[in-house]
Amino acid sequence: MEINCYRNAAFATETRFLPAETYNLAVTLLAHEASGQLFVPIRSMQYLAIIDHEEFVFIDGERKCWVDIAWQKFKPQTRSSLVEPVQYEAVYYRLESIDWMRRLQSEFPLALRQFAAKEKKPSAPAKVLKFPSG
Repeated sequence: MEINCYRNAAFATETRFLPAETYNLAVTLLAHEASGQLFVPIRSMQYLAIIDHEEFVFIDGERKCWVDIAWQKFKPQTRSSLVEPVQYEAVYYRLESIDWMRRLQSEFPLALRQFAAKEKKPSAPAKVLKFPSG
């Protein structure tokens, strides 16, 4: 899939923390994508999250290709364990985006877990092959 996204000038920026569970799941799912991009629909908000190695961007279904919010400059290296939250910068491109951010904080992790649950799983159990020793 290819989507061209556009941005207005940033309206505001703030430092936030993403729960470790959400960040770790997003990075794990992204690692399985050969394209280097992950597209996660947030159906409850009619949003699409586009995740790559540098940022998570959120686009509204009505405005299609215009970025409303971007989560950038993740700093996982500053945490001392994998269960600590990850610092990042939230960049808002519209005044309304600040209000939407509150909802994204709860809806994005749910959408990410739903996406992970639908990820292709092996259809048969693994088999261990035994070779003769010696």
